[in-house]
Amino acid sequence: MKVFRNSRRKLILSGKFKTYLLYALGEILLIVVGILIAWKINNLNEIRKNKIVEVKIYESLYEELRTNLNVLDSAIVSFDNNILTLQSSLRFVGLPDNKLTQDAKDLIVQIKFSNTNLRDDALNSVNNTNKFEFLENDLLKASIASYPKEINIFNNQENKIKNIVENRLKPVIEKYISLADMLPEDAKNYKQIKTFGAPSNYIALLKSRDYQNSIIDRLLQTDIHLNIAKNLRIKTRKLAVRLRQELSSI
Repeated sequence: MKVFRNSRRKLILSGKFKTYLLYALGEILLIVVGILIAWKINNLNEIRKNKIVEVKIYESLYEELRTNLNVLDSAIVSFDNNILTLQSSLRFVGLPDNKLTQDAKDLIVQIKFSNTNLRDDALNSVNNTNKFEFLENDLLKASIASYPKEINIFNNQENKIKNIVENRLKPVIEKYISLADMLPEDAKNYKQIKTFGAPSNYIALLKSRDYQNSIIDRLLQTDIHLNIAKNLRIKTRKLAVRLRQELSSI
C-alpha cells in the first residue's frame, strides 16, 4: 500500500493527471478483483462445509431407515402370527370344557403385546432444526419431510391395539381367569392358593361378549396394522434407495 501511495504522489506532482486517473482506476480494479477472489474462496469453503454436513445428514438418515426396515420385517412376521393366534382363539368359542386342552387355554388368554419401536431420532433432528437448508435435492427433501407422518400413522394404530389389550382384553381375562394358574404346580409356597383360590372359568370367559368383542376388535385392528406396516416398509425402502443414490452422486 505504501508503494501505491508513493506512486500516486509522484504522478500528482508531475502533473500527469490523465496517467494518474488511469493508475487510480487500475488500482481500484485490482482491489475489486482481490475482493471478488476472496469472496469466491470463502464461498467455495462454505459450499464444501455444507456438503460435509449434507453427507452426514444423509448417512444418519440412511442408517436409521435401514434399522427401521429390519424392525418392520420382524413386525410384519409378528403381526401375521398374532392374527393366526386371534383367529384360533375364536374357534374355541362354544366348545365344552373337556375339549379345551392346556395349549388351548394358554392360547385363549394370550395377551402378549410389545411395541415396535421404530427409530426417528435422525428424522426429527432434520425436520425440527435448520438442517433442511443444507439439503440440495428438493425431491428428497419432500420425501424426508413427509416420512414422519407415515411413522405417526403406524404408531397411532399400534396405540389402538395397545389400548384394546391393556384396557379391555386384560381386565375381562382377569375377571374369569385366576393368575394362580400361572404359578408352578409343585411349589410348596403356592399350595394354599392353588387349593383354595377361586378357580378359572374358561367357558364363562369364552361366552363373555366383552372377551369376544375384544378379541375380534384386536384381530381387525391388527390386520389394519399389518397393512400399514407393509405400506410403511415400501416407503421406507424407497426413501433409503434415494438416499443411497444421492450419497453415491455427491
